Amino acid sequence: MKKEVETCELFKCENSHIKELFEQNYYPWEILPKINSHIIKYIETGIDGYSKLGDDILIGEDVKIYPTATIEGPAIIGSGTEIRPGAFIRANVIIGENCVIGNSTEIKNSILLDFVKAPHYNYVGDSILGNHVHMGAGAICSNLKIDGKNVVIHGDIDYETNLNKLGSVLADGVEIGSNCVLNPGTIVGKNAFIYPLTPLRGVIPRDVIVKSSNDIVERK
Repeated sequence: MKKEVETCELFKCENSHIKELFEQNYYPWEILPKINSHIIKYIETGIDGYSKLGDDILIGEDVKIYPTATIEGPAIIGSGTEIRPGAFIRANVIIGENCVIGNSTEIKNSILLDFVKAPHYNYVGDSILGNHVHMGAGAICSNLKIDGKNVVIHGDIDYETNLNKLGSVLADGVEIGSNCVLNPGTIVGKNAFIYPLTPLRGVIPRDVIVKSSNDIVERK
């Protein structure tokens, strides 16, 4: 199961201004503390086809931002992305192309790759969402343990992250059902489907269907 937690096994990132973060960090949680400085670097140098919104937000072409959405920088928002009414982008966020950030969804210190959908009442804190990830309505990436201790990822071994806040790492193609709660440090492998109302923790392998915490079957 070790490969299920390696960055290169979870994501295929071809976005030029995000790619280096994924190539340079063996484990995905190592990326999170580097998001702020990475965004600031690109705010200073610019990205082809992107323009500035205020002093510390870069947006690509054809980005649609509704008047009641709130965006705090530093942030990068990819081309074709839609930020719907009531959405809250809460600093240190990189959003890829053709994403949907919906009504009452809050995102902070996170990376979303291309074609990610978080359209209804989602919280995504200190997390990484791969290409084509879909969050069902009300699904939550919880990022702080109830005891306030550092997050440990429980896989084939325990991985000490040395992070007080760590949400979820959702690989490419993951589908999260409505009202799921993903406990801090949850990693979900590529193309896994999670049934609604399922609480998740630990490492979920790729290409499975999680019907409940104790019922995981191969996705055929």
